[in-house]
Parts: sequence; C-alpha cells; structure tokens
Amino acid sequence: MKYAEISHFSHTQHNLKFDYTEKPFKCDGCNEVGIGSRYRCSGDDHGSCDFDLHAHCALPSASITHPFYKKCSFQFLARPPGNERRYCNACEKDVSGFVYHCKACGFDLHPCCAMLPMVLDDGETKLFLYRKVSSSCHRCGIKGRSWSYRSSCKKYNLHVACVREMLVENWRELYKGQNGKSIERKSLTLNNTLEHHHRSSRKGKVQKCCEIAGMAVQFVISAVLGDPTTLIAGVVGSLISRG
Repeated sequence: MKYAEISHFSHTQHNLKFDYTEKPFKCDGCNEVGIGSRYRCSGDDHGSCDFDLHAHCALPSASITHPFYKKCSFQFLARPPGNERRYCNACEKDVSGFVYHCKACGFDLHPCCAMLPMVLDDGETKLFLYRKVSSSCHRCGIKGRSWSYRSSCKKYNLHVACVREMLVENWRELYKGQNGKSIERKSLTLNNTLEHHHRSSRKGKVQKCCEIAGMAVQFVISAVLGDPTTLIAGVVGSLISRG
C-alpha cells in the first residue's frame, strides 16, 4: 500500500513524503542504493534534512516468510543483531542497516532483497528467481553462489550478488549521471559479456534469447534497486549504457 505521507521511527523530526525519482539515491534505512519509489524528507521546508528510504524500508512488515526458507520467520530489525559482521543471504553483501532476520537460522535479508519478485516479466520474456542454479552466471562465470534470475529458456543466468557488485562498482558513475555528465565506465552493461559468451560457444552468433535477456537485465537491476517497473528499468538502462 502506498501512502502520500508517513511518520517513521528512523526520522522522527518530520514526516516523510512519497516521491518518485529517476536519479539514484542512498537509502538511509538499509544503506543500499535505490531508484524510483521512495519516502523522502528533502529539507525544503525544514532546513538541513536529506533523508531517503526505499518504499520497502519505509513500510516494512513486522515479520515475513519467504518461499526459499519455508521453515524461517524473518523479523524486521532496525540494525543487524550482535556485533559480528553479517551479510545478506540473497545478494551476499554486508548488512549494515534495516534487515529481516531469522533468529532460529541466523539468515539475513536486505528489505529490497526480501521483496525481490519471483518472476520478472517484460512482456516478451520471463526471468525466474532461484535460490541456486547449476548453470554459470553470465557476468562472473561462477555456478551456484547467491540467488539468481534465470530466463525461461534456461540459457541465461544472473546472480543477484553480481547485480549488487555492478551497482557498487558504478556508484560514483551513477551519481555523475545525475548531473548530466557522461558515465565513463560500462561495467553495468552485459552486452560485451553476452557476446563473449556466445563467441566461445556459438562461433560469434548471439542467440535471440540472450539478446532479449541482455535487455531484461535492466529489470533485474531495477528490482534489486527496489522498484521493478518498466519505466525505471528503462531509466536504469539509459544510465548504464552511457560511455
């Protein structure tokens, strides 16, 4: 459910207003990158505030279950439990803020990772979320590892962890893109990776399925960012394809 304005325990000074942005932001709840829907206190009326939350972080559930962990009950926490370093079981990245935690099993999920859609559908092809797949990832070439999105033809896989890594690697470039400056690197673009994969296995012929999947990666990235919508996927695609 979407609300135009909310109060939130993490920012008690002022209410947060729903906002929709095509520029990347850092969520002050989970400390991960976001784009699209957010709740924000901009400081326009209050002075120095510059506070953003993913929609999933702004409106969390007290507890959730997940199809991948049927015996677990995840509780929402404002900070990770204990003093040891913790990581998200979906994307393998550090947990340093808001988290869904299963006390019984010790599993942790970033709020946006916990809400990743089980199916991404762009109208032409579908990508299905798996806990593990036996095929290698098109970016890192490694089998297994973290959660993955896999095409219905089963010839294309992308780790959620790899998407996180691409976003972290390009964080500065994404920010530079906000100011109308060109983004220097193309690490988020999978075109070269896909072409290399098929040169080695298909003698330079790129399969139609993976051409579509190369476009669908935009939807995976936007889902990880917390807003798996067609519009945001296109925005992300334009950001990451500059050079």
